[in-house]
Amino acid sequence: MKKQRKRKILLVLASPFVFSATGVAWANWSVEHATQDKIFTDAQKVPVRQVGVVLGTTPRVHGYRNPFFENRLDAAAALYRAGKVRCLLVSGDHGTRYYNEVEAMRDGLVKRGVPSAKIALDHAGFRTLDSMVRAKKVFGIESAVIVTDDFHLPRSLYLAGYNGIDAVGLSSVPVPSSINPRPANREIGARALMMWDLLVGRQPKYLGPHEKLPG
Repeated sequence: MKKQRKRKILLVLASPFVFSATGVAWANWSVEHATQDKIFTDAQKVPVRQVGVVLGTTPRVHGYRNPFFENRLDAAAALYRAGKVRCLLVSGDHGTRYYNEVEAMRDGLVKRGVPSAKIALDHAGFRTLDSMVRAKKVFGIESAVIVTDDFHLPRSLYLAGYNGIDAVGLSSVPVPSSINPRPANREIGARALMMWDLLVGRQPKYLGPHEKLPG
């Protein structure tokens, strides 16, 4: 039996499991178990790594500042000031000229005291998978501190490790669930979808040439 045919059969057999209640529970347990000792809430206690990778989200919601966005930038700036990384890579969605998470992140970090020269921009971080694969293949990152929300960190760290990055995570200050409970709830299904993406070998929307990080 050819290798390609075997892979198709495996995918057909695995599909119902990954998206069943058992599969979703397994995906969430696997992610939590693999990353539980790698998450920090205090920038001063984070181990030194090559770079901080700050994952993007929309800067504004219904015309107001997005607290998830602001808290991630606060954590990233604290990480840089603590001397735990030599530079920051901001990775987010810049799919059109009318929507640009990346430059908004850079501008927010500069306002928080991070030198612009120490911030690299990844304009094609459309998904967490894209951000982690590009961090490794495009920016050549070997070790990193991932900066994002507490519920998003385990999946981000799992993807970083899967792609060969020695990563730990710094959690931003949690946004109260009373303000918006949906992101944390969606994360449950997102972890199962991540496992499926890894099984089928999904790749980023864009890769492109190698880019240098700030010195």
